[in-house]
Amino acid sequence: MPELPEVEVVRRGLERWVAGRTIEDVEVLHPRAVRRHPAGGVDFAARLRGETVGVPQRRGKYLWLPLAGRDLSVLGHLGMSGQLLVQPADAPDEKHLRIRVRFDDDAGTELRFVDQRTFGGLSLHDNTPDGLPDVIAHIARDPLDPLFDEAAYHLALRAKRSTVKRALLDQSLISGVGNIYADEALWRARLHYERPTATLTRPLSAELLGHVRDVMNAALAVGGTSFDSLYVNVNGESGYFDRSLDAYGREDEPCRRCGTPMRRRPWMNRSSYFCPRCQRPPRVVS
Repeated sequence: MPELPEVEVVRRGLERWVAGRTIEDVEVLHPRAVRRHPAGGVDFAARLRGETVGVPQRRGKYLWLPLAGRDLSVLGHLGMSGQLLVQPADAPDEKHLRIRVRFDDDAGTELRFVDQRTFGGLSLHDNTPDGLPDVIAHIARDPLDPLFDEAAYHLALRAKRSTVKRALLDQSLISGVGNIYADEALWRARLHYERPTATLTRPLSAELLGHVRDVMNAALAVGGTSFDSLYVNVNGESGYFDRSLDAYGREDEPCRRCGTPMRRRPWMNRSSYFCPRCQRPPRVVS
């Protein structure tokens, strides 16, 4: 699933190519693409006709298109393979095209939601007073948000009584961090993924947060991380941060800091990549 840098790259593309445009028509080509909109595809399309798209917004991994002058937003769920593409209106349809949005101008482009695995989709929601779609009101601010409260985060982290990687992936505590960037930040901080959060001092948790920000900003600078053709920006281009990863996906390759072969361990139906020398596992107290 895309993490903060990948979603932010898409948001920036939508801001450039879609913001301020008025929707002329919406075509729902697969019912699963609007399954989070309980009233169905016909209602989804009807309610969007004539609406103007505001400036696209993001919180963590969540992306939405506010409707100008309305307390409504279109929330985009990218899932495992969802893509929001801005394409020439006369371009051939993608094989897995699920939703098409046409605009009433002469720009010659349309917005397409393409999703091979149909885990993602679009849905229309009321906004909270803060401007968030109501279904994601519980999502915490992300570490690149200027209003992210570091002091509150440090206190919540220590009180979590969990392990550090679980806490990094807890979207109600800090949003936008997924498996890839958690492993990268932990490697940079020399912390094992099973380190108890209660053992993190304020300076150590602040250092970890700094590494989270650094790795995400580095990924943003090169368009995010693409391991296959499923993650692309709105123009269909892949990101290149996978070439700079220090931990994730590097099993048996030498640690770039000490040369020890990197290891991979199963973790919560995922994998954790770490250096057994630089990231010592926590002591087990009997």
